[in-house]
Amino acid sequence: MAVYTEVSDEALTAFLAEYDLGSLLSYKGIAEGVENSNFFLHTTAGSYILTLYEKRVREEDLPFFLNLMGHLFRAGLSCPQPVKNRRDTALGSLCGRPAAIISFLDGVSVKRPTVDHCRELGRALAGFHHAGRDFGMSRANSLSVDAWRPLFEQAGAQADTVAPGLAERTRADLSLLEASWPHDLPSGVIHADLFTDNVFFIGDALSGIIDFYFACTDALAYDLAICLNAWCFEPDGRYHRDMGAAMIAGYQEHRPLEPREVEALPILARGAAMRFMLTRLVDWLNVPPGALVQPKDPLEYDRRLAFHRKSSHATDYGWSE
Repeated sequence: MAVYTEVSDEALTAFLAEYDLGSLLSYKGIAEGVENSNFFLHTTAGSYILTLYEKRVREEDLPFFLNLMGHLFRAGLSCPQPVKNRRDTALGSLCGRPAAIISFLDGVSVKRPTVDHCRELGRALAGFHHAGRDFGMSRANSLSVDAWRPLFEQAGAQADTVAPGLAERTRADLSLLEASWPHDLPSGVIHADLFTDNVFFIGDALSGIIDFYFACTDALAYDLAICLNAWCFEPDGRYHRDMGAAMIAGYQEHRPLEPREVEALPILARGAAMRFMLTRLVDWLNVPPGALVQPKDPLEYDRRLAFHRKSSHATDYGWSE
């Protein structure tokens, strides 16, 4: 979440006139995240999140994301719901951007996940994959392995200004990933961005999942690999195997991994780290002037890649028979 597009009181009031949400009481930009412009929205009818879609989110993909939220909610997953306007559509336009209002979800994200948090996340991820099995839409992963080299080329000559040797390390990793990436794993709808700030807890209980704007159809185990990267590392690149073990065990309570998924886990984890290092690198080098956004450090994932280069088996990530 972030703010790239400023919204005036007048523009927002006119936008809200299309909804049965009462009168505007207050709104405030949300600085966290990097993808869309987001605002806390408070009206006489309640609290909501207003999102203006920017950057990598294509307007033609928005029905997939918004319909997926509705499908998951009806399947029993705790997630926000798009609010429909008087024309019975969840998608509108505000300040020249596609925009939607989403229901507010109670809970807080954790800054320092514990083993218990990781186990809960594993269970919830398997529940997400189960709930998405009969979703009637699909969307290709626009940030999968085929997109990584073009992303790197956007940074190209500037990569070594971020860290010496980054360009050479990245080229070598890309060549290995392109040659080794598995294409025959069990697939379905994945979240593809399940960082700690996209998961809410109340106490120790997971209360919901948010931010579905990278969701797509891809390998289910790749989603787990993304979560291992996002939840089980220290910023300096140290991996917490006990947290990884708890996450994998929680996941397998509801969806046991197939042998081919276990075998592929190290390359999937390495690829997940590459994907986020590259998007962070491009964002780091291309912050729009005046945007209310703090780009995330790409070197955090460069350090994680150093761990993945030394890992060759799922046991390195906490998997056990």
